[in-house]
Amino acid sequence: MRVLLIKTSSLGDVIHTLPALTDAARAIPGIQFDWVVEEGFAEIPAWHPAVAQVIPVAIRRWRKNLWQTLKSGEWRRFKKRLREVDYDLVIDAQGLLKSAWLTRYAKKTPVAGLDKESAREPAASRFYDRGYAVAWGQHAVERVRQLFAQALDYPLPQGTGDYGLDRSRLLDDSAGAPYLVFLHGTTWVTKHWPEKYWRELAERMGERGWSVRLPWGNEIERSRAERIADGLENASVLPKLSLAGMAKVLAGASACVAVDTGLGHLAAALDVPTLSLFGPTNPGLTGAYGRSQVHLGSDWPCAPCLQKTCTYQPTADDKRQFDLRQEQPLCFTRLNPQRVSTQLEALLLAPETLR
Repeated sequence: MRVLLIKTSSLGDVIHTLPALTDAARAIPGIQFDWVVEEGFAEIPAWHPAVAQVIPVAIRRWRKNLWQTLKSGEWRRFKKRLREVDYDLVIDAQGLLKSAWLTRYAKKTPVAGLDKESAREPAASRFYDRGYAVAWGQHAVERVRQLFAQALDYPLPQGTGDYGLDRSRLLDDSAGAPYLVFLHGTTWVTKHWPEKYWRELAERMGERGWSVRLPWGNEIERSRAERIADGLENASVLPKLSLAGMAKVLAGASACVAVDTGLGHLAAALDVPTLSLFGPTNPGLTGAYGRSQVHLGSDWPCAPCLQKTCTYQPTADDKRQFDLRQEQPLCFTRLNPQRVSTQLEALLLAPETLR
């Protein structure tokens, strides 16, 4: 059986789809998937054994220059590639109009997706021949697993989903002494754990003999990493890495500390013990999924607010107690470096971490 899967972005969403592929491969021997995914994340689907072909798409880039996209022939070549294979089924696991639109370019094949009550953009369901109900209010991984089970007609497996990645293939034998990875970069301003806290956590872990590695994806993140590591013998800033290079670093880590970021989900997919820090977002819906994943959520009065801009107005007591210049957003003050370091040490001592 050959299935065309549409799940283009983001990094976390792509990773959240992997356990559904594992379920399907175990339920239907020989099933293969071709996966349409944003070009920036195209490395990840190829790591799963059930994926036959990765078909990159560049919706983000194409939108910026439609004329050049048409003139260059990229759009024509993409549509041609979708029509090269006779698929048994197309699954849109994104539930957005942009992903649903892509399904129409496959050869005449039944299209499955979320029904209008379940999709993030209800109008997307109009493109599907088969719409399936999947309840909201549960983790994104479980929602995709349920969609696949219904679309491919197999019983939903019980227990925690399996990402299906072979971590040993990514391990770097030359990694040297044990180390931690601090995943400090994220998208929303409100999801950033204060830089002051990262610095103090690095110092605390250095006192306990741990070295810390700091990745970065853009110049802002590199500057932050350099400030965190400045003058600390145990902290080092990594060079610019591809996703495959980042996966190798994560696979070799003893543990990670992460904010709500796609790389935190990658660490979970590689079965790396990870302590994830949540201020304005809800770990119950999109937290790192898997074994040895510890979520610390703020109990600040307005958290989780799910806002990209903090609207909380500090009280007089807040102004006396906190450094409002360096400890923002204030919801993260409930997850201070002392509390995080204590939780991290407990994670490092857990039996499943000591491998």
